[in-house]
Amino acid sequence: MTLATAFDWHDLELDEPFGISRGTTTVSENVVVRVEDEAGHRGVGGAAPADYYSPSREAITDALPDLLAAVADCDPHNRQRIARRLAAAAGGPTALPGARAAVSIALTDLAAKRVDLPLYRLLGLDPDRPITSSFTVGIDDTDRMAERAARAAETYGILKLKLGTDRDREIVRAVRDRVPDATIRVDANGAWDADEAVTMARFLADQAIEFVEQPVPADDLAGLARVSEDGPLPVAADESCVVPADVPRVAEAADIVVLKLTKSGGVWPVFRMCHAARACGLDVMLGCMTETDASIAAAAHLTPLSDYADLDGALLLAEDAFEGIEMPGGEIDLSRVDRVGTGAQER
Repeated sequence: MTLATAFDWHDLELDEPFGISRGTTTVSENVVVRVEDEAGHRGVGGAAPADYYSPSREAITDALPDLLAAVADCDPHNRQRIARRLAAAAGGPTALPGARAAVSIALTDLAAKRVDLPLYRLLGLDPDRPITSSFTVGIDDTDRMAERAARAAETYGILKLKLGTDRDREIVRAVRDRVPDATIRVDANGAWDADEAVTMARFLADQAIEFVEQPVPADDLAGLARVSEDGPLPVAADESCVVPADVPRVAEAADIVVLKLTKSGGVWPVFRMCHAARACGLDVMLGCMTETDASIAAAAHLTPLSDYADLDGALLLAEDAFEGIEMPGGEIDLSRVDRVGTGAQER
């Protein structure tokens, strides 16, 4: 068996400029991979490779033919072999994670379609516990952030607030004033040092914030541990936890790991990381980039392995090239899914 493969790029406008502590974007660059077997079954996968984790778009474009060639003769059900070959073709287990993720998702979608099952059933996961995703409010002018939060809270009960400015307290107070009943999580994307993060965690606890994500830089595990120990809020590790080997490293420094298909190279690495996190006593949040439902849909099928979800990436696009799993009010209920594969379909 040899698979037919192809890929292309989609430059998608965001609904509103999306700001984090490292900068603001208005367009999401998504790579989309398609695979087809000899019986005509087709799989699709995507990723929005972030500059923080991945090389340039040109480098990904140059590498994808080799990645696809490495798995063109693979059984789509052999996720372990696919992950191993993709890592070898990419140059290592941390190289080209976005490109590997797009290929991995497409092959996983194909595998589920070949046996006429939704992905969660192929993985043997239990759909009986729906989970609700947060909706993210990016960094902007304080009043605009508060207004966006108020608009979002009309539909979504859980908000994630991006911080990492010189007016973080002002932002949190303004947002909390507009959405007194919403569950709010905050994400600093590594913008604070440990002292500042501990102080901020105490302030955030007074504002009824649920938890704080990546308060200190990715490589400051001692600082992360200090925020966990001295601060009153649970701490989530995102940029500090990229590959499976990172899970035990952050286990003593955080309470939650944030796992993303695009960040870690696809379905198989994240599946392993979910189980590693459980073994280390960590909670799991499944997250995403600002990306299409060609990748968000796959991540949604892994939510039975998670405690939290932040899978709003496609909701932040002005228009998605794909449709995926319905998320009314952010709720992901796999028991309602009736499509095979990941459920992603081109519009």
